[in-house]
Amino acid sequence: MKLFSALALTALLATTAAFAQTTATAPANASPTTSVNPATGNPTAATCKKQAADKNLTGAAKSQYVKDCKAGKATS
Repeated sequence: MKLFSALALTALLATTAAFAQTTATAPANASPTTSVNPATGNPTAATCKKQAADKNLTGAAKSQYVKDCKAGKATS
């Protein structure tokens, strides 16, 4: 009986360690850099602001870019 208990405990600890080491993966169709508003189909403000920051835009140019991006207008 002690042997069975010891094996059960070892199996439980080994299984727990295996689950703790696995990492969550993103779904294949998920895009981590683009978040879309489901109601309009346009990018969200956070996505547009990140894109503007990536383009090193500041001030009025950044504001206009974010406004156009959220509206779904083509931005370059």
